Amino acid sequence: MEATGTDEVEKIKSKFMSAWHNMKYSWVLKTKTYFSRNSPVFLLGKCYHFKTDGMYAALNSFQYGSNFDKINTEISGNVEEFRKDFISRIWLTYREEFPQIKGSALTTDCGWGCTLRTGQMLLAQGLMLHFLGRAWVWPDALDIDNSDSESWTAHTVKKLTASFEASLTAEREPKILSNHHRGTLKRNCDDSEMRNEVYHRKIISWFGDSPLAAFGLHQLIEYGKKSGKIAGDWYGPAVVAHILRKAVEEARDPELQGVTVYVAQDCTVYSSDVIDRQSSFMDSGKADTKAVIILVPVRLGGERTNMDYLEFVKGILSLEYCVGIIGGKPKQSYYFAGFQDDSLIYMDPHYCQSFVDVSIKDFPLESFHCPSPKKMSFKKMDPSCTVGFYCRTVQDFEKASEEITKMLKSSSKEKYPLFTFVKGHSRDYDFASSPLHEENDLFSEDEKKRLKRFSTEEFVLL
Repeated sequence: MEATGTDEVEKIKSKFMSAWHNMKYSWVLKTKTYFSRNSPVFLLGKCYHFKTDGMYAALNSFQYGSNFDKINTEISGNVEEFRKDFISRIWLTYREEFPQIKGSALTTDCGWGCTLRTGQMLLAQGLMLHFLGRAWVWPDALDIDNSDSESWTAHTVKKLTASFEASLTAEREPKILSNHHRGTLKRNCDDSEMRNEVYHRKIISWFGDSPLAAFGLHQLIEYGKKSGKIAGDWYGPAVVAHILRKAVEEARDPELQGVTVYVAQDCTVYSSDVIDRQSSFMDSGKADTKAVIILVPVRLGGERTNMDYLEFVKGILSLEYCVGIIGGKPKQSYYFAGFQDDSLIYMDPHYCQSFVDVSIKDFPLESFHCPSPKKMSFKKMDPSCTVGFYCRTVQDFEKASEEITKMLKSSSKEKYPLFTFVKGHSRDYDFASSPLHEENDLFSEDEKKRLKRFSTEEFVLL
C-alpha cells in the first residue's frame, strides 16, 4: 500500500514536470482571446456574428468584400454556438510518455512534432466531415473548463490537484475528467447521438499515440522515413501532405476504405487524376465512389507572406468544404481554421499533454478538444502552407473546383494564381506521376531548400 502511494506521488511529480515543460517553452498563455462584436467570424465555412446590441441574432447574408460573390455559408447566431463549434473540432498536441517510437529512444514529440500534429488536425476535420457532417457538435463541448482568468498552467495544476486528491482516496479517475460520464447520464441519447458518439471516439482513436493507430505519430513517422525523415526531424507542410496521403492509402480499417487523399503536384490539381482516385473500387469490390481530401501545398510569397494573398486565405476558410490550413508562423506550426477581419483563428499544438490510451473503453475526451481559440495577425503567417478541401462525391469535386477557380482568379493580383485546376491527367502534361515517383520524391525543391536552411535545432520552440 505504501509502495503504491509512493508510485502515485512519483506520477504526480512527473506531471508537474510536464507543466514546467510547458512554462519553459512559453506555451503558458492566457486562454482569453478577444473578438470584435462588429465583424463576422468564419470557422471552416460557417459564419457567426456577435451583434453589438446584445441580441445575438444571425445575419441574413454577408457580402464578402468587393472581390467575391455572396458566399453561401450557414449563418449562425451567437457566441455560445461559435464556442461549441470550435471546441468540437479535434485538437491534437504534443504528448509525452507514449510508447517508444521505433528506431529511436523518443517517448515524446515535444519540440519537433508540431507540423505532424497540425496535419493530423486537418485530416481529423476531413474525417469528421465524412462521418459526422459539418453540422455535428460535441454535446459535451461546453462542459470543458474555459475560465478566461486561468492560464493553461493553472488549468493543468487544477487537473493535477484533482489527480493527487484522487490518488489519496484511492480513486482511479479524478472527477474533473468525468464530464462525459456525467453528461451521458443526464442525456437520453437517441440512436443518432449514439452513432455520432461512436464515430467521434473512433476518429480520435485513429490518431492515438501508439504504433497501431492508423494516423498516429508512430505510423506517420514510418511513412516519413521513405523520404529520409526520422523521429526528431522537422517536417514541412508539403512533406506532411504526402505523409497523410500515404497513411490514408495504407489504412486497413474498413471504415476508411471510402476516403482517399490527393496531393496537388507543382501547385496543379489534375481533375482526371482526382476523379480516378474517387472512382477506384473499394477493397470489398463495391463500385461506390470515394470521398477525397485534396491537399494543396502552396507558398504565399517569398521569405515573408505577401499581404495580397490575404483575400485568398479568407476565401478558402469561408468555404463549406474547407478542412483548414497546415501553416503557422516561422518555426511554429498552427492549424488555421477560421478568421475575423485580418486575424486568423487557429488551434495550437504546442502544449505538452500526457499520453492517453485510446484503446480503453470510454477514454477521457477532454484533452482532445481545445477550450479556447487563438488569433494571429495574417501578416505574421509563414508563407509555406498546405490548404485542404473535402469533397464527398465527384459532383462535389467538380462544383468545388469551379468555385475555387473563380475565387483564385478574383483574389489574385498576380499574373498567375497560387494554384490551378486543369482538365486531364498529369501524364497528359508529361509529368512523371507514378506511385513510385511520388513515394520517392516527397519533397518539392522549395522544401529541400528550406530543410537545408533550417536545422532541427532551430525548430526547438522557445
